[in-house]
Amino acid sequence: MTDMGVDTEPLAPPASAAMPRTESPIVPKRSIAGRALVAVVAIMTFLASLTTGAVMMVRAAAQDWQSDVAREVTIQVRPARGRDLDGDVSRAIELARAVPGIGSVRALSKDESARLLEPWLGGGLALDDLPVPRMIVVKLPPAERFDFAPLKKELAEKLPVATLDDHRAWIERMRAMAQTSIVIGIGLLILMLTATMLSVSFATKSAMATNRPIVEVLHFIGAKSSFIVSQFQRHFLLLGLEGGLIGGGLAMLVFALIGLVGRFSVETAGGDRLSPLFGNFWLGYEGYLAILGQIVLIAAVTALASRRTVNHTLETVE
Repeated sequence: MTDMGVDTEPLAPPASAAMPRTESPIVPKRSIAGRALVAVVAIMTFLASLTTGAVMMVRAAAQDWQSDVAREVTIQVRPARGRDLDGDVSRAIELARAVPGIGSVRALSKDESARLLEPWLGGGLALDDLPVPRMIVVKLPPAERFDFAPLKKELAEKLPVATLDDHRAWIERMRAMAQTSIVIGIGLLILMLTATMLSVSFATKSAMATNRPIVEVLHFIGAKSSFIVSQFQRHFLLLGLEGGLIGGGLAMLVFALIGLVGRFSVETAGGDRLSPLFGNFWLGYEGYLAILGQIVLIAAVTALASRRTVNHTLETVE
């Protein structure tokens, strides 16, 4: 339409005046519920990783205990009136070395024997005034079974003041104690993982409750259920992975620091007493791989919990 020869047809707005278009994710990345879920996942992953590492350290230390004790036996030479103790010790060493299959044989000095008795009797002992037997350490070859009968027979016939202790009873008690500790640790680990999965599942459902309007809107405008589920599952998988990496990474850092401190303090009195219980305080690559596996597992649990919740929401709005 024209008026007075003037064209009044509206002009199209220039391209430069068009409103900018920005793409935003369907599911908000940083919501209060999402941050709470990351915190829950991080805390539970940290606790579960600490439990896993402790169980693996105890298991490794128990294996070292049994292997070390099984490779050694001791000969006790008791002091007797009218006998030369040093001569009896030398005779016991000769009898032990004569047995086929025996490794190294070494008698502990008086100072070494005194250090063994310090935790019970204190320092500054005068062993000459006490009827303390002399100890001889016999190293065994790395074989599955060793027959101690020949050595016991030689000692009984030729040196009655000497007795052989193969630590068999001690090994059985140690094995039972180690197995009990491992079973208790595994039980605690299972409980911790179960609590972690339940906490993550509930936290995921709580976070999903705040996003229910988004699910309903997407459903009403015709979005396919598979598309909606995939968007939410990917979102919560990343949240679970983020929380798992934070908690698991902190646990790995704790074990790395413990290992470094253990290496520096192994020469001290406290470290020397704790090292037989926990080994060298080093978790090892198997422990770190187990923690990484837990991180992936917890992230998968978070994603599956969100998938289940979204499917349930879609069923209720249909």
